[in-house]
Amino acid sequence: MIGTILLNVLLGLVGFVVTFLIALGNNLLVTSLIRGFFGFIVWFLLAFGIRWVLGFIGGLSPKQENTETEIYGEPENRGSQLDLTTPDEDEELMNLLRPEPESSSGAARSEKSESSFQPLRPPKLVSTQNPEELAKAVRHLKEE
Repeated sequence: MIGTILLNVLLGLVGFVVTFLIALGNNLLVTSLIRGFFGFIVWFLLAFGIRWVLGFIGGLSPKQENTETEIYGEPENRGSQLDLTTPDEDEELMNLLRPEPESSSGAARSEKSESSFQPLRPPKLVSTQNPEELAKAVRHLKEE
């Protein structure tokens, strides 16, 4: 492609201004702004197409692979950046996922934990009032 993204933005702004001014004569301000925004998008994308076609016709090829100097910089700058990587933890994860073989101490430990477990037994909710009194109260509230 020829040029930079700045060219696309400038053509998009031209499209916004042209579309906004044309739409402002017959529409409200908000409608004109929306149409101007759509004009910006269309002109921005058209600029991409034009840049691509001009680059294709002109025979400009995409940038070749980076040379060592472009990747690492000048020799005096080498070693100034440090890239850290974490070691693979696959073996540790596999050890955690594997079931442990049961031993005599493991069986004793599981029996002990089973006997110490006691499920929660919440108290039952029981009405302390007479059902006839409750029905009478409901009838009284219903009459009001």
